[in-house]
Amino acid sequence: MAGLTETAAGTLSIGVDVGGTFTDAVMIGASGFWTVKVPTTRADHGVGVIEAITRLLATSGASASNVARIAHGMTVGTNALLEGQLSPTALVATDGFGDILELRRQNRADLYRLEVSHPPPVVPRSRVIEARERCGPDGVIRSLSRTEATRIARAVKDLEVEAVAVSLLFSFAHPAHEQQIADALRAQLPDVHVSISSEVLAEIREYERTATTAVDAALTPVLRRYLSGLTARTASAGLPAPDVMQSNGGLIDIDLASRHASRTVLSGPAAGVIGAAFWARTEQIPHALTFDMGGTSCDVALIAHGEPGRTSGTEINGHPLHLAMLDIQTVSAGGGSIAWADTGGALRVGPRSAGARPGPAAYGFGGDQPTVTDAHVVLGRVASVGTSGVEIPLDRERAIGAVGRLANSLGLELEICAAGILAVANNEMARALRVVSVERGVHPAHTVVIAFGGAGPLHACDVAELLGIHRVLAPASAGVLAALGAVMAGERRDWARTVLLPVGDENGIAAALGVEIDRARAAVPDGVLRVAADCRYVGQSHSLTVPWNAAGDPSVLAAGFRDLHTQRYGDADPDAPIEIVTIRSAVERAGDLPAIDIGVVGVPIAGPAALEMAGATLWIADGWHARACADGSFDLRRNGEAGAWTP
Repeated sequence: MAGLTETAAGTLSIGVDVGGTFTDAVMIGASGFWTVKVPTTRADHGVGVIEAITRLLATSGASASNVARIAHGMTVGTNALLEGQLSPTALVATDGFGDILELRRQNRADLYRLEVSHPPPVVPRSRVIEARERCGPDGVIRSLSRTEATRIARAVKDLEVEAVAVSLLFSFAHPAHEQQIADALRAQLPDVHVSISSEVLAEIREYERTATTAVDAALTPVLRRYLSGLTARTASAGLPAPDVMQSNGGLIDIDLASRHASRTVLSGPAAGVIGAAFWARTEQIPHALTFDMGGTSCDVALIAHGEPGRTSGTEINGHPLHLAMLDIQTVSAGGGSIAWADTGGALRVGPRSAGARPGPAAYGFGGDQPTVTDAHVVLGRVASVGTSGVEIPLDRERAIGAVGRLANSLGLELEICAAGILAVANNEMARALRVVSVERGVHPAHTVVIAFGGAGPLHACDVAELLGIHRVLAPASAGVLAALGAVMAGERRDWARTVLLPVGDENGIAAALGVEIDRARAAVPDGVLRVAADCRYVGQSHSLTVPWNAAGDPSVLAAGFRDLHTQRYGDADPDAPIEIVTIRSAVERAGDLPAIDIGVVGVPIAGPAALEMAGATLWIADGWHARACADGSFDLRRNGEAGAWTP
């Protein structure tokens, strides 16, 4: 890319995504588009972030003063949850409800395996303090005295924790007691982080609300330390403080992220989905499946008519997290996933990963376990990883040695074992894609796979074959699409508040909706407002989320609920009373979108063949053809299918 022109000064946008193996960065401006990939610095991700930005500036000829904004996606929160590296946390619960995290929903971890247990709760019972107070649906039943709030604060101080979660009964409707306890805690323990459920998740269902608040409290000191260090590094380099990618696919400022880490748990994967959605809209693809395979995991999602699917909760490592987020499924299948033989002699892949250091055996950093990347190297599909200037040449002899030892233990030939490793990984990833397509009412054969991540284009054809999909799109920036997605993402804020109002209460609904609209417009004045409502028939346990225009016409909402109920369950009662459980509002402002021309320009390339891309390798499987696009992307079609390229 040519050097930066003077007209681009102060207009550059940078996106950085920290993965388990590589830290990816992109920079876009009026004069061009630049990418870089550097190994993730596991001890301190901020070191790799600054290194990636420094390389971008050097490559483009720009300086720090040219950078207008930085958008940052990461896996800090995800890794902390998966690895159990959480801050010591206390929980304040209503008297008599201190066991809520242990009791969960009283469901088994596995229906048929009695020896399987749920993971231990984020807060052990020994660090739970019960508050002598009580609220019901109609208000205060037992008042919280100032003396009791002070007693709670002193009890927390004795526990020597870094964070406190406060979750009291019916606080979503009556938050005063939580706020009173939080004030007492902050007065006596100014260095201890406090999360209260009425701010984190103002919704019914006390277990989910408490568990989410506990995760928020336990993660926030971890993320705050990282973001504080990163902010100091960017300031020292003359760069702006980064905005942080949320699980909902939008950005928030670093101060807000430092107060509520739970919003960033799926930060990196969400950025990739936003990037893929841009390509789906550009190509006018009705239904696309995102396929983001990196060094440690594979993340997949469904995009319908250019919009990624959204959900109000997920579970990570056994911990429920009920917040607005993109509907993403993650499996432990990445380039660094370790292949092994179980006690029955079956070939398995993952969930353990070799990471970045030592990484796969082929990296030459000391790893000696066979990985998915090593299998590709043995089969001659990939010779290096990274991007120009930071390439890691792969050692085929080391890969052969690692895969060969596994092959010998299984009684297999070397290449058959390598192909088996890839087949096992492909089937695991195909299973995840079925979840986000079939279980969402979309047949995978009617979708297009958008493959990205360092390893996504290597596996896309084989995974598509397993699902009967005949088209794969590999964006030009496939290797760094999550970083590009962070730049594309705009600011977004989501709120949810339980109201429990009958749809006939027009005044109550108007008042409740007005509060949400005012809050959204105050946060992002020039953003696009979206509103939805969780509705149910009176007496039902669970609800359905119905899109709703901001005008708030209850009759429209009721009709929409009945239509959705019919779609989901096959029937709807036209006379049964309906109630609004929770109002959900979101406001979003668009980010920076690059101009691309995805029209095909190249002649068809028949598989099997491997093609180098920026930060990734594309494998054109046997029976597939690919054509290059004007922007450097590749459009792949399966032979014999409608719309297949003709050699």
